[in-house]
Amino acid sequence: MSQTIVFGGTTIEGDALRDRAARAASGLAALGVAPGDRIAVMMRNEPAYLEVILAADRLGAALVAINWHFRTDEAAHVLTDCGARVLVVHADLLPQIAAAVPAGITLIVVPTPPEIAEAYGIGAAPAAPPGALDWPGWRDSHRPWTAPTPPSLGMMLYTSGTTGLAKGVRRLPGTPEQHDSARRIRNLVGGARQGMRTAVVGPLYHAGPASSARVALAQAALIVVMPRFNAEELLRAIESHRLTHLALVPVMLVRLLKLSEAVRARYDLSSLEGVTHGGSACAPEVKRAMIAWWGPILSETYGSTEVSLIAASRSEEWLRFPGTVGRALPGTSIRILSEEGRVLSPGEIGEIYVDSGPNALPFTYHNLPGERARVERDGHITNGDVGYLNEEGYLFITDRKRDMVVSGGVNIYPAEIEAALITHPAVLDCAVFGVPDPEYGEALVAAVQPRPGVAPAAQAIRDYLRERLAGYKVPRRVWLVDDMPRDSMGKVFKRRLREAYAGAPA
Repeated sequence: MSQTIVFGGTTIEGDALRDRAARAASGLAALGVAPGDRIAVMMRNEPAYLEVILAADRLGAALVAINWHFRTDEAAHVLTDCGARVLVVHADLLPQIAAAVPAGITLIVVPTPPEIAEAYGIGAAPAAPPGALDWPGWRDSHRPWTAPTPPSLGMMLYTSGTTGLAKGVRRLPGTPEQHDSARRIRNLVGGARQGMRTAVVGPLYHAGPASSARVALAQAALIVVMPRFNAEELLRAIESHRLTHLALVPVMLVRLLKLSEAVRARYDLSSLEGVTHGGSACAPEVKRAMIAWWGPILSETYGSTEVSLIAASRSEEWLRFPGTVGRALPGTSIRILSEEGRVLSPGEIGEIYVDSGPNALPFTYHNLPGERARVERDGHITNGDVGYLNEEGYLFITDRKRDMVVSGGVNIYPAEIEAALITHPAVLDCAVFGVPDPEYGEALVAAVQPRPGVAPAAQAIRDYLRERLAGYKVPRRVWLVDDMPRDSMGKVFKRRLREAYAGAPA
């Protein structure tokens, strides 16, 4: 099957992309990258990112995708903990993390393409530091890698729990049966088929878009790589390239629905066959409106970094049971457990535990060998989500036992924000939590108890955090409170804070 990759005004044939990836694999092997090693990448969406994915797979190396919003301290933790041999980074992103790159990591700089510079309003990138390699010239100086391809280790993603310290979820090689089953599940959920026409829409540092990109590389006849999501540009791409399949997140659905009726009616979307969404909660009114517009071609997915895809629902199922994230995928076992570990009956709310069976490669927490036992019961893993199963086995998510907030499909950990916020000279105590948001699924609120005699400005606190954290981690609202509700052990009653916030004046 021939394949074409479209990026702005550039078209690349699939064979040419794979030749570039094979040359990069040879270069990486010459730098000492071996099966089981890690390759870090910090880039926005463009074809070179796909080359890195394919090159890592050719060597059996795990790809550590770093969120390009990260600042120095955030990137430093991931780069130090993962032990990557190589960092591949866009030229314009390097200055914000240059001080975080540990000694011994080979730096390969990818020129920021004009499509990305235009989409993000980026000026000229500074020159690469001495000793850094230039991706295109370095890549093309090697012969294509021809050794047999080991089993893919996919991505080593960093996730977190109650501590806020990111943990690397490292995949183990697994069996051929597990690899085959995982591929079948990805195709089943996304409705992928050979020869489909699709787009890479979401950021490739995120598990969902990266997984969709891998499926596309294996099965799509055409892949449109979007440097940045834009609602009308996506509609234009669907019509221009007759796209058949898409993977989106709820905030994208919101942005699409916010287009005027005239703009929405301007484009022919009849080529679409299947659209999946996941990554965060989708407001029921958004889901209904999208089904009304695009037809019953939407599927919702639910999963976690550790156990991959867990459940899925088609439009017809969701309309029967609004709010469900679907039923367990074939081979997957879902249990709802009480605090004592008792399996709960349909309708009873408890913590969700999952055994993906053969559908996901086994995992461990990198450098934390005992950590997995904390989230496992009888072979079932929890990510701290709370919910229930109905009588027909459909899963509903009601809360998160841990404090993780999912905003716009991105996992955000309040403990990390609180650790930065408490250092503000005007802050005596603080807590960060999520509240429902019709656009992003959840939005961040920072409850701040000021030091006596001080009244810090909300914007000043936001600016303080923005200097230390990626922008999406900065709470939308800073809420000044007189007292922070804590128990005798010092734990904040965030439920009380949420209730009080709901009743506070806007």
